[in-house]
Amino acid sequence: MPRIAGVNIPDNKRIEIALTYIYGIGRVSSNKILAEGKIDPNVRAAKLTSEEINRLKEIIVKNNTIEGELKKDRMMAVKRLKDINCWKGTRHVKKLPVRGQRTKTNNRTVRGNTRRTVGSGRKAAPGPK
Repeated sequence: MPRIAGVNIPDNKRIEIALTYIYGIGRVSSNKILAEGKIDPNVRAAKLTSEEINRLKEIIVKNNTIEGELKKDRMMAVKRLKDINCWKGTRHVKKLPVRGQRTKTNNRTVRGNTRRTVGSGRKAAPGPK
């Protein structure tokens, strides 16, 4: 099982797919990395030679922000928004959608209005006695 960037890559998958197990690398990035390293995307990860694995490691570390560093960058960006009290920052603090999604009918679990059975989900207002 090859280990790249601190992540165990699955043996039985094509290397094109196996690289996506690294946080920060998707299909497009994976194909670019393989093209730069001159490696066939259809080869299984177990069939790679040690020289090809080292080539992949060098390309990934040199060109991409991955794993812990990427997570830290994203966390710091959200922290900055919270610190300056902008709209997106306050939405992050309240754990509400940040990008303009509606919250009247969706987003029930965050608001605490989970509907466990079929029906309106709200208790009827008490009527006059």
